[in-house]
Amino acid sequence: MDTIASLFSFITYPVSWVIVQFHKLYGAIFGDDTGWAWGLSIVSLVVLIRICLIPLFVKQIKSTRNMQVLQPKMKAIQERYKSDKQRQSEEMMKLYKETGTNPLSSCLPILAQSPFFFALYHVLSAIASGKTIGVINQPLLDSARQAHIFGAPLAAKFTDSASEVTALGASLTDVRVVTAVMIVMMSASQFFTQRQLMTKNVDLTVKTPYMQQQKMLMYIFPLIFAVMGINFPVGVLVYWLTTNVWTMGQQMYVINQNPTPGSKAQDQYLGRLLKSVTAHGEVRGRTKRNTVKRIVSKGSDRNDIERKFIAGLSKLGLAAQEDGTVIKSDTALAEAEGGAAQKRQQPKRQTKAKRQSGAAQQGAAKDPDSPESEPKTSLEKQDAPQDDKPKPAGKPASGSSRQAKSGQRKGPQRPKHPSKK
Repeated sequence: MDTIASLFSFITYPVSWVIVQFHKLYGAIFGDDTGWAWGLSIVSLVVLIRICLIPLFVKQIKSTRNMQVLQPKMKAIQERYKSDKQRQSEEMMKLYKETGTNPLSSCLPILAQSPFFFALYHVLSAIASGKTIGVINQPLLDSARQAHIFGAPLAAKFTDSASEVTALGASLTDVRVVTAVMIVMMSASQFFTQRQLMTKNVDLTVKTPYMQQQKMLMYIFPLIFAVMGINFPVGVLVYWLTTNVWTMGQQMYVINQNPTPGSKAQDQYLGRLLKSVTAHGEVRGRTKRNTVKRIVSKGSDRNDIERKFIAGLSKLGLAAQEDGTVIKSDTALAEAEGGAAQKRQQPKRQTKAKRQSGAAQQGAAKDPDSPESEPKTSLEKQDAPQDDKPKPAGKPASGSSRQAKSGQRKGPQRPKHPSKK
């Protein structure tokens, strides 16, 4: 770690200068040699760096969302050109160029923050060794070595021996308890940050390998921080815990105000927006109007959550406009009520016999002169034509007569034997 930190020694001077300036401010309030003055100086350094990195964070969000959207297309390219790696790379670069996506943008905040992290590590290591560095002269060095945070010196580490901790004016138990608690908090904040990203801000309609990778990172990153944290000085743990908490809060704000389309967070956000429109009869706020404007511009490409939001506005008699506002619309209300009534009054499913009967009746209506135009069903029996003249009373009925007595066998009857007459 010391070797890597020495590579960023060129930035130790501005980092130490910023810390000293904040120390002058907090030293006037809490005292020059207190842990509050030096600890809050490191926290303020983190806040200043993260404010400067907000534009990169916005690019990271856009890049992450674009990568999620492009995953199905990327997978199709990999399947199509799996035997030609060069053509596969060319098509990937072409896809990135057409969509304006940079895969490295998701790593920009971490990469931009790394020099400051290693520079701070280099400064704290010099303080632990009793060496002046940057603008930290001997009086400031002595003040920093006396500063303790909950009994642990800024330059102390979990792996330090008892003699090293004693030289800094502290006990080994205090150092290990404080560093262990800070390492757990650092890992837990990293895990929660990644977890809220996966459970709330991911499009659930798209199942891609990217989601599986993010799930793996959700467990791998906290473990990496836990292993590396035992070699970090207390001051670096303060720095990294602060930046993790900042990232968690910043991401929570983005998820609540600008969620990923198709995610659980978008469903919750549009639900809150619909309640706000119901209460006030209008869309309040520029951010909310921009959200409605994007949904309207999508047209038929809206997802199910966005369609539900538009349908909710229609039930209220409101119609979303292209500028993000809503207006009263009797047409939207009538369409919503008509669609609901049509959905409730769906015709019942007919039986097969009724469908065949209807088809036969339609065929007869098309050709009324046809001898087969009279509707016939499979349940009716076709009998032989009968004579219109009445039959004599004494004459026996023929076997084809429909007026055969009950129990009498149909068809031609055998003559009775002469002895039975």
